[in-house]
Amino acid sequence: MVLDLGAPPAELALSLVNTPSVSGEEAPLADAVHTTLARLPHLRVAREGAAVVARTEVGRRWRVVVAGHLDTVPIKGNVPGRLTDGMLWGRGSVDMKGGLAAMLAAAAALVAPSHDVTWVFYDNEEVSSDLSGLGRLIARRPDWVAGDFGILCEPTEGRLEGGCNGTLRTLVSARGKAAHSARPWTGRNAIHALGGALDRLVAFEAPTVRVDGLDYLESLSAVRIAGGTAGNVIPDLASVAVNYRFAPDKSVADAEQVMAELFHGYELSVEDAAGGARPGVDHPIARRLAEAVEARGGGAPRAKLGWTDVARLSAIGIPAVNLGPGDPQMAHQDEEACPADQIGLVAALLMDLLA
Repeated sequence: MVLDLGAPPAELALSLVNTPSVSGEEAPLADAVHTTLARLPHLRVAREGAAVVARTEVGRRWRVVVAGHLDTVPIKGNVPGRLTDGMLWGRGSVDMKGGLAAMLAAAAALVAPSHDVTWVFYDNEEVSSDLSGLGRLIARRPDWVAGDFGILCEPTEGRLEGGCNGTLRTLVSARGKAAHSARPWTGRNAIHALGGALDRLVAFEAPTVRVDGLDYLESLSAVRIAGGTAGNVIPDLASVAVNYRFAPDKSVADAEQVMAELFHGYELSVEDAAGGARPGVDHPIARRLAEAVEARGGGAPRAKLGWTDVARLSAIGIPAVNLGPGDPQMAHQDEEACPADQIGLVAALLMDLLA
């Protein structure tokens, strides 16, 4: 399959929506992207599994890495998609085939860009971190993704969002002593003991932290709770999984220290952690992009409050921002839909920045 890169970006996005690419099943879409970009003489195209990388080689001072993931969460009757009333409907329209279409349109148009560009289309973003196609490229092909500045085309409603929060998920556990529930005084109830941890969690007031001029709202949330083995047994173990979304002025170690202080006296074990990324808006290219976004009505840069793969780019020394079509709150919804004009807007912003 060859994609029509001359079509309006929203129509190109519809063809991407209509090519299912649930995580782990991205190969047909990766094949289409690879085949299509390989026909463009100004790009050097390479493939690693279901990830495709296309690079210009015009010898500019800076190289910009523009990245987006090919995969979506599972389909729920929302493929094929449709374009109606100025909206692109269907799985992945927001997260993130609208962004992919903007990338592809710009990649075709920018024959002699002002900065060298690396276009990265990768697999397995929506699943476990260890499966990430971008993580795999960084580990196995670091020269393919090297650059001076990065743009991740995750949905931002066409606004510029700097960096991202970090995330830490910690299991907070209380131990007790098992006993028959008819004689609870002969044991110690671990669920009751966990109550103090829940009280601390409820009382926690999440701060807003300013980092390089952007405000990152932190949060601390119980996301899973477990305890007990039977209806007539006093539980000897209870636990709550707590997710801490922390500002990018903190490292993972800093976030672990916050948890250790807050839940002193309980057993703690880290289930998952990923550092955040500082805003990246100080780079000259970011400043130019911010001016262009603001000129088109997108407002001033704001903080990205979730975790995105800009953190992977930041970790290898590439300051990066998020810019893509669609409302991130619509991502993964059954009625996922993206404004068609935002897809064209992001394509235009990329072309203007890199022309």
